[in-house]
Amino acid sequence: MKKIILLVSLAKRGAVGKKIPITVRELASEIKTSPQTVLRILREMEKEGFIERKITGRRTFIEVTPRGASFLKSLCDEISRALSRGVIIGEVVSGLGEGAYYVKQYAPLIREYLGFEPFPGTLNVRILFPKTVFDALCNVRPVLIPGFTKEGRTFGDVKAYRVRIDGVEGAIVIPSRTIHPPKIAEIIAPVKLREKLKLKDGDRIRVEVVE
Repeated sequence: MKKIILLVSLAKRGAVGKKIPITVRELASEIKTSPQTVLRILREMEKEGFIERKITGRRTFIEVTPRGASFLKSLCDEISRALSRGVIIGEVVSGLGEGAYYVKQYAPLIREYLGFEPFPGTLNVRILFPKTVFDALCNVRPVLIPGFTKEGRTFGDVKAYRVRIDGVEGAIVIPSRTIHPPKIAEIIAPVKLREKLKLKDGDRIRVEVVE
C-alpha cells in the first residue's frame, strides 16, 4: 500500500515524465513512515521499472516512468469500475414542484416506453457518489422518450435510465432541456417513493442502475 501511496505522491508532485528534486525525508513525512522505509520502497520501485532515480548530494531526483504511469492509470480504472458498478449514492432533497406537471404530460409515453404508470411527481436525489448523474450513467444506454407538441407547446426528448431503489422499479429521467444541475437526479416510479420508502429530505439512499 505504501508503494502505491508513494507513487501517487510522486505523480501529484509532477514527476511523471521528468525528474523532480525531493529528499527522502520529505517523502517519509508525506506518507508518514521512516526514511529507511522510503529508501527500501524506492529501491523496489526502481527494480520494477516504476521510477528512475538520480542522487546528487542529499537531494534525490526521481521520475515516474511510463511503466509507473501506466500502472497508476490501470489502478485508477480498476478502482472506478469496482466502485461504480451501476450504483448511485445520494440524499433526498426537495424539488421545485414542477415534476408533477411534466410527468403528467409524458405519462402516455412513459407507459409506452417504460411499461409503468408513473406517479405524478418525481423524487429528487442529490448525488453523493459518483460526482454527477452523468458519471453514474455514462456507460448505460438510455430509453429515449421522444418529444412532442401539445396545445402549441413543445416538449423535448427525455432520456430515461431504469433504476431500482429498495426493490422498487423506476427510472432516472433527464430532459433535453433540464434546469437541474448535474448533481441532481430526478426519479420517476409507479408509486410515490417518499411514502413507499418512508423517505424525507436528507435521507441517504442507494440507487441501482438496471441495465
